[in-house]
Order: sequence, then structure tokens, then C-alpha cells
Amino acid sequence: MAKLDPAQYVRDVRTEVAKVTWPSRKETLITTGLVLAMSALAAVFFLVVDQVIALGMRGLFGMG
Repeated sequence: MAKLDPAQYVRDVRTEVAKVTWPSRKETLITTGLVLAMSALAAVFFLVVDQVIALGMRGLFGMG
């Protein structure tokens, strides 16, 4: 069984974090904007689909 060495673990983590390519501020803002826009688009799409289904159900069952 391997011996746990917290100091070695921290060194390994720092080495791996140094290898990460972090996005720039501009890339982060663009990506965040795209996520928000796609979320809003999906919300509108599902709202429209829900309303169409509700309209169809009201027409089919004569309620409302």
C-alpha cells in the first residue's frame, strides 16, 4: 500500500495546475455571454412549445 505524503501531494497538484491553460478574461466573458444567450433561447423555445401543447390540449379536451 502506498504511503500518503501530504507535502508530495501539494507539490504534484501545483505541478499539474501549472500545466493548465487558463482562458483569458475576454474568452471567459464571451463564453459566459454565449451560455446565457443559449439558456435564454432554450427557455423561450420551451415556453413556446409548452404553450402550443397547452393550446392543443385545450382544443382537444374542450377545457379552458
